Amino acid sequence: MTAAAAGVAALAALTAVPAQAHGPAHQDRAPHWSLKDTGAPDVRFRGLAAVSRDTAWVAGSLGTVLRTTDGGRTWRDVSPPGAGELQFRDVEAFDARRAVVLAIGEGEDSRVYRTDDGGTTWTETFRNPDARAFYDCLTFFDHRHGLAMSDPVDGKFRILSTRDAGRSWTVLPDAGMPPALEGEAGFAASGQCLVSSGPKDVWLATGGAARARVLHSADRGRTWTATDAPIPAGDPARGVFALAFRDRHHGLAVGGDFNPGLPSPDAAARTTDGGRGWRPAAGSPPAYRSGVAWLPHSRTAALAVGPTGTDLTTDGGRTWRTVDTGSYDTVDCPPDRGCWAAGEKGRVARLEQ
Repeated sequence: MTAAAAGVAALAALTAVPAQAHGPAHQDRAPHWSLKDTGAPDVRFRGLAAVSRDTAWVAGSLGTVLRTTDGGRTWRDVSPPGAGELQFRDVEAFDARRAVVLAIGEGEDSRVYRTDDGGTTWTETFRNPDARAFYDCLTFFDHRHGLAMSDPVDGKFRILSTRDAGRSWTVLPDAGMPPALEGEAGFAASGQCLVSSGPKDVWLATGGAARARVLHSADRGRTWTATDAPIPAGDPARGVFALAFRDRHHGLAVGGDFNPGLPSPDAAARTTDGGRGWRPAAGSPPAYRSGVAWLPHSRTAALAVGPTGTDLTTDGGRTWRTVDTGSYDTVDCPPDRGCWAAGEKGRVARLEQ
């Protein structure tokens, strides 16, 4: 079966009548999240890079980075030495050997590390020298060009750029960045507050202000436009937490209010014009969601995850329905349909069927 056909089959099973209705013979074949034992119950993994069905990287609290190359049967602790006090919130992996991880925090707590040998050794390639900056997310356009974003400094979001696969970084001029709203910031909840599609387009998700917004750049972060998103705002805990674009036109946004127990209506939105306009989902996830990813080889299906469950859309983000109630913070689906999710208490899972 080709990867495309397998992706279609997985989608069909996800959207079919629940497996129990067909009896035990079908229950074994129904796609579901299968937890993989990471051996790290004290770590919350908010950073995830799914290279393939077999290979994935996760990054989280306590300076922890893990890697699997056998589909999650075993995990190797490849944490950078001396990073135990850091909070890794994003990881971008090019393959099983090359990866870049971002640690968040004020001032020098915001750092970037890079490995070329599967995490056996790491090089610290950036340490934030500005106490006013707080880096949240990073993204790569290709194997060389990438960006990282910081909460506003001097009234504007700060963008860090690399042209050599994360070996060196430069702060971009902010002349093309619109002013931030009062209280506006990014959310380092899933490594998906800064995402790219294609060679030059990148989007930045915001919250914490009176309005939630999505900023878009078509020139690798030098000039930006801002558009309001119809997701709850008006509080430091509300806004757009994650974005996913399957091409430069079709995107999804999820978020809401991350305070436990509080309702989050209208927690999802979609765009078909590259982010110039956003429309709320007619049927949103029932609660706050922090991560979102398009299913591979599908133009209409995607998964959203959060502490209270996983939701599926099969109509491009118009409506969502809950398909799992496990707690996850982030989700990623590589081209070979090996979708992965990660979250609190060392939880990492792969979509099985």
